[in-house]
This record gives sequence, structure tokens and C-alpha cells, in this order.
Amino acid sequence: MEKAIKALAWMVTVFEPPIYCYHEIVHNAHVVEQFRAQGVIFVDEIAEVPQGAPLMLSAHGTAPDVVEAARAHGGVVVDAVCPLVTKVHHEMKVRSRKGYTVLYVGHSGHEEAIGTMAVAPDSVRLIEHRSDLDALDDLEAAGTPVALLAQTTLSHDEWRGLMEAARERFPDLWMPGRSDLCFATTNRQGALRAIAAEADAVVVIGSANSSNTVALAMVAEASGCGRVLRVNSAAELPDDLEGTVGVTAGASAPEALVQEVVAALAPRSGAQVVSTTTEDEYFPPPPELRELLRALAATVGLLNAASNGAPGTGASDPAAADRSVSAASVLELLGA
Repeated sequence: MEKAIKALAWMVTVFEPPIYCYHEIVHNAHVVEQFRAQGVIFVDEIAEVPQGAPLMLSAHGTAPDVVEAARAHGGVVVDAVCPLVTKVHHEMKVRSRKGYTVLYVGHSGHEEAIGTMAVAPDSVRLIEHRSDLDALDDLEAAGTPVALLAQTTLSHDEWRGLMEAARERFPDLWMPGRSDLCFATTNRQGALRAIAAEADAVVVIGSANSSNTVALAMVAEASGCGRVLRVNSAAELPDDLEGTVGVTAGASAPEALVQEVVAALAPRSGAQVVSTTTEDEYFPPPPELRELLRALAATVGLLNAASNGAPGTGASDPAAADRSVSAASVLELLGA
């Protein structure tokens, strides 16, 4: 999510509006509205993008035929797909080539699920409920090898239940050595489990179409919290919250929203931060964007040198500073 938000911010900086984005860059209404205010137009069909206009593909991953259509439309195309989703796409491709039927645990209609299943449509079965597993009698009869992959934003409990049922049904089931689930999602779920049972209420910040936000609400309920609320912002908080209130946020919710919610709750005894791990993963800008930024930096360096009457000495790589900038700070600058 960090990578995608920062990548689209770079696009806003480099190109004159309008800039197009295939689907919402992330599933957070606040983030989407901030980018709309900067001239970004979100579309659900590549045909809606004017020929030659700059285009970004969202973090959720895009079907191969859509990527091909995007690159054929003549403009700059930057694919901001999350590397964790790319990993699942690769595994889907490899398993299908080896003759496996892939059971994909995901949510029907979700953009990530649609894009991933399109990688090998003839080799994949969507598993959303236990009943979907129960309906796989033809696989046992065919005797083909079976693999299991997952949408990255599922709750760990949701994934584990279906994974265990699949392993029981198919004892030789192939699974990747590393979990498909997003670390930012599972880390939040782990921290939430540490506080949900002790809280009188839990507030989950994020949009209704965000799978990982919905997963957090499910985790809070499963952990024994009697009152779980999902809000888009502090303005949606009810006025009757009391006692110990836990606050968490979906992976794409800006830090500013979290701080606004905590401030609106105005805890009399202060706020305690519960941290279960430190995230230090970094995903650089998409390669197409890195090349574009380097070319622009080199051009600016040559122009400056020419205006000063001196030989060009090169220019720094603006993408190199990306690591030290957070998506939260980028969004603050966009809103300024």
C-alpha cells in the first residue's frame, strides 16, 4: 500500500492532470478522494482512458489481458501492484504450467481475486466458503495434483480454517513455503488480538470495500469484543463510547486518520500503544517509474548545466529518496 500511494503521488508530481488509475489505487475512500482532488481519475475499464494519457495500475494486481491493453494505449503505464500479489501471480502461473488445479482462497468479485484468477483461468477454482471445498468431487475423481493459494488481505483465521479443511481433503496438497498473506495485514491482526478481548469496544478505521479492514473487524469479534465499529473517519464515531476502547486501522488507512480518531475519543487516562512487531520491509517504486524519474532528473541536470554555461555533471536519482519518505507524509503534502 505504501508503494502504491507513493507511486501515484510521484505521477501527480510529474504529469499534468488528468492522470488515470485503473481501479482505486488502494481501498480507502479518504486516500482516493485526496488523489481525485489532485486530478486523478479512477476508471474500471481501460477503454475509458484517452489514448496516450498517463495511467497507473492499482496495488491489487491486474489481469494479464488488461495489462496488455493498458500498454497498447500509447501512454506511460506504471504498474503499482503489490510485490506480495505479484508473488501469488507467479505461483499461480507456475502451478498451472505444471498441471495443478489451484484452489484460490479469496473473495468473489474482489479486484485482487479477479486479477489473480485471470492468470490461469482454466486451472483455478475460487474457494470462499467450506461448501466450495465440499463441491470438489471431480478433482478427486480426476486425480490431478492440487495447490492452494490465497488472496493476500484475508484474515489469518479465515485462511487457516479453509487451509486446514483443504489439507484434510487433499493430503498431497501443494502450498508455498512462505505464506501468501500480507505481513501488514497479519501484523495488525496479531496486535488486535492482544487488545480486543480486554476492550469494551474496538474501532476499526477503514473503508467497507477493504478486505483487510473487514478482516480486522472479524478478528475483533472472534477475539471476544462485544462491540466492534468500522468507521471511515472520526466524524463517524458514536457519542456513547466508554470504558476501554481499542483502535486499529486497515493497511491503507492514513496515519492522520488514526490520530484524528484517537484525538476525538479524548481518552481521559491517555492512550497506550500496543506493538507486537516492527515492520521494516521496503518496496521501491515500480521499475517504469524509477526509469522515468531518473530520465527526468538527468534532463533537469543537463538543462541547469546548460543555463550555467558548464558541462553537465549528472543529477541525483529522485527515486533514491523514496525509502526515507512515508506514504503518510506524502498524503499530508497532497492535502496541504
